[in-house]
Amino acid sequence: MTSSSKKAAPAKSATTAKAAPKAAAKEPKAASAFAKPLQPSKELAEVVGSAPLPRTEVVSKVWEYIKKHKLQNEANKREILADDKLKAVFGRDKVTMFEMNKYLAQHLK
Repeated sequence: MTSSSKKAAPAKSATTAKAAPKAAAKEPKAASAFAKPLQPSKELAEVVGSAPLPRTEVVSKVWEYIKKHKLQNEANKREILADDKLKAVFGRDKVTMFEMNKYLAQHLK
């Protein structure tokens, strides 16, 4: 090994050490609106519980309820056939999975 190769190695680590603090100085991202806990209405609380939940958790729990009670239309899996609890939330006998979020949003504050 020559002395010039020894000098090159510390210079490399010094430049990477300078770049590291810049990356660490970035501010953390703000939480999205989807992660904010929202209070479900009493109708929706019958399905997902009464504790405040993020919108994503509400949708997940509604899907768990739908699958547990076999409320998807077998002929058209995009349709949800509402039972009494979901009729109170949706206001209809059946909705599509795409409409479901619109009705759930009306029951979250």
